[in-house]
Amino acid sequence: MDSELAEISGFIQAIPPFDTLPESLILQLVKEINICYVRAEQPLPPSGIKDERLYILRKGALVYTDHNGQLVGKYSEGEICSVFCRPAQRNEVNVNTEEDTLLYSLDYQTLLSLVQKYPQIDAFFMQTAAERLKGKMSKVNEDAIINSSLINNPISQFYHKPVLTISSLQSIQQAAIKMTAEGVSCLVVIDDQVIEENNRQILRELPVGIITDKDIRRRCVAEGLPFTMPVSEIMTTEMATLPEKSSAYDALMLMTSKRIHHLPITGFSESGEYGELIAMVTITDLMNNEGHNAVNITSIIRKASTINDLIRISKLLPKLQIRMAKLGTSADHVGKSISAITMAFTIRIIEMSEKINGKSPVPYAWLACGSQGRQEQLAHSDQDNALIISDDLKPEHEAWFENLASFVCDGLAACGFILCPGNIMASNPKWRQPQKQWHKYFEQWVNTPSPQALLNGSVFFDLTTVHGDESLLNEVRSRLLKRTKGNSLFLAHLSRNALMLRPPLGFFRDFVLISDGEHKSSLDIKHNGIAPIVDLARIYALAEGITSVNTIERIQKAAGTSSISKESAANLIDAYEFLGILRLEHQANLLQAGKAPNNYLPPQNLSKLEREHLKDAFKVIKALQDSRQSTV
Repeated sequence: MDSELAEISGFIQAIPPFDTLPESLILQLVKEINICYVRAEQPLPPSGIKDERLYILRKGALVYTDHNGQLVGKYSEGEICSVFCRPAQRNEVNVNTEEDTLLYSLDYQTLLSLVQKYPQIDAFFMQTAAERLKGKMSKVNEDAIINSSLINNPISQFYHKPVLTISSLQSIQQAAIKMTAEGVSCLVVIDDQVIEENNRQILRELPVGIITDKDIRRRCVAEGLPFTMPVSEIMTTEMATLPEKSSAYDALMLMTSKRIHHLPITGFSESGEYGELIAMVTITDLMNNEGHNAVNITSIIRKASTINDLIRISKLLPKLQIRMAKLGTSADHVGKSISAITMAFTIRIIEMSEKINGKSPVPYAWLACGSQGRQEQLAHSDQDNALIISDDLKPEHEAWFENLASFVCDGLAACGFILCPGNIMASNPKWRQPQKQWHKYFEQWVNTPSPQALLNGSVFFDLTTVHGDESLLNEVRSRLLKRTKGNSLFLAHLSRNALMLRPPLGFFRDFVLISDGEHKSSLDIKHNGIAPIVDLARIYALAEGITSVNTIERIQKAAGTSSISKESAANLIDAYEFLGILRLEHQANLLQAGKAPNNYLPPQNLSKLEREHLKDAFKVIKALQDSRQSTV
């Protein structure tokens, strides 16, 4: 292979979907490639070429625009233009060079004949952005179901040392006394044996069995045996063990199949002839997951007696987020788990306040808004909360609620949930009001949708009750939805405001990346990707009278209505989940490196395939935004 063919081959093989093909087939493809040069601001395909061809950018840039001249996307080195492979799509967009551009071109039918044994290649180019994204998310969802922390983590993250032992000659009573004193439920039984190691005979204490508290109950007490008998009489002799390099999932499978609750972990001697006991793992160790799962953390929070206790527990949240991200857990599941934990913190702090100040003088509802209200919160986000108080509130009651709000907001801040920079908290008297005032707030925001009203709406239309009388919020929301459903004027204002955030389809050419400062050349994945979907979902909910506030639930319930078709809803959920996964993985990497999490994703950290899926997600968002814009 000459140097030019080798260079082209290496370039092509690094680009999805060609990166799935063997090198021999890549070489055949390269031999069919034509090289063409197109001057800046010229259309594609080059003059005179009408057949179906695939174009791969070697140098330069392409600009895709729709028939109205609106930017659809920008493509640069290493990216593929497949528009001219699909006759149906030739007229959907206009493609022009933005600068002098060098292209590799390949007859599409020739490509198909060469890759007929690899149907994923044709599928990649024939599928729409939404179809490609759906395929990606189907695999992600399958992986999330199949994967578990036990599969992905070594047993060393779960076991405890040292292994407690007892001589086979000691009595059952002595075993029971030692287990009680050490607070354990099993002992490994050992015996002196002569082994051969390095051509020498050595006396070693080797395990010959295991005795558990269950063995003492069933084989000794229940059978009426004397406690003075040696433990060897009731021990389990066929003791299962597991090598240290095994996964926690291996341990769980072995323990389940053998119906055992204690499993000794072994290392190896230099000769490798026998396993040396180094640790013990129990079924409880595995199921508790080191106390880092959401259920256990929530349980621990309920038992906390001081703010300092809660502060210590709050340090587990970043570890939980890292773990869930590394397991491939869906962004929706992570958001709901973290939000549930934040709710548990809030409820426990409220209970502490009520223990100090007494029960509330009138009914109230402590509310979460923003990402927590939508159950989409990540570790240690800033707090957004409010209070709806019964209309029975009297002036002499206000001090009680002021103390409650200050105590809870300060307590949450101490636990890492920073005070809201916009002061949207119950500690702000404006957001600590009787129910009748909240009715007035929402009536004013809907009837007079000023920029500030729309900003308030983007936060307070996503409320949920954390603690207290749920009917207070339910009545406010019910009256709100009666005002918004079918209110074309309000929805038009809300839509125009929401559509100001547009997905940066051409961001790989750097023109929509942050241009300077700490996050230079990065993408704000929250505001340029996730927030536009959250805004669309909120509009659908208000337009259709949907009470849900979670973004995915809103889209699911709006699917098939006049707001959004079922197909578009499914595509939008796929885009939302994919963007959420990218954000989650980015934050997990920062947390693991000891840095504060943020939403600024450097594009160079993404693989080429991830970039393709990201563009697909942006295309889905833009299509839905354009559809919404046409109605306002």
